Amino acid sequence: MSEATPTCFPRIAPSGLDGLVITFADRFEDEANRAALALRAEIEAACWPEVVETAPSLVSTLVRFDPLATRIEALAERLRKLLAGRDWRAAPLPQGRRLIAIPTCFDPDLAPQIDEAAEAAGLRDRQAAIDSICGADLRVLTIGFAPGQPYIGQLSAQWNLPRQRSLTPRVPVGALGLAIRQMVLFAVETQTGWRHVGQTAIRLFQPAAPDPFVLRPGDALRFEPVTAARLSALRDAPLGGARIGVAP
Repeated sequence: MSEATPTCFPRIAPSGLDGLVITFADRFEDEANRAALALRAEIEAACWPEVVETAPSLVSTLVRFDPLATRIEALAERLRKLLAGRDWRAAPLPQGRRLIAIPTCFDPDLAPQIDEAAEAAGLRDRQAAIDSICGADLRVLTIGFAPGQPYIGQLSAQWNLPRQRSLTPRVPVGALGLAIRQMVLFAVETQTGWRHVGQTAIRLFQPAAPDPFVLRPGDALRFEPVTAARLSALRDAPLGGARIGVAP
């Protein structure tokens, strides 16, 4: 970030007629993501009556409000006072986060670009790539692109790989994609420019469930390596064999 960042951010801007977006950086930074998560948690905990919805992105928080309950200027002023009360970029992650352990297969038959990604990252072999991915402390940075689909980060600097120049025509539900030190767990079958480096059995969007999105922004994640045979056996297991606990 430039030296001008502290005077530019956080920035409040309108989003349509019933929303305000509070932005903490102009590109992804871990501190900005933490700030977005912390601000969202603070507003949710306070139960502001005029607020109808909050949602964090990679570096910002959307606050939607009831235009019949307040004026946009009044809510903006309330947010400015809240923002001035602390250093949000230094805020801890919200309390009560979950830790989700997700069985993941890295066999090339199911993860066709794991070896390519390992070589591009300068790692000696596939096992070194698996150890790096599965040993990383990761969290859900935001949900987006498709219902329930998480952007996950962030990996070590050696994984700062660009997206592919051409698209992979199709990856399946539960595919683990990697680019720019981040990963995506695909909630739908789709084309992508992210390298397909792992495969899970988890279905992240469950429309019939009371809470249709399995993952939440701020959740801690761990990927646990399993064989192709084990992954196949988990296809019908609840959450594809994923386990939900409490984040440390």
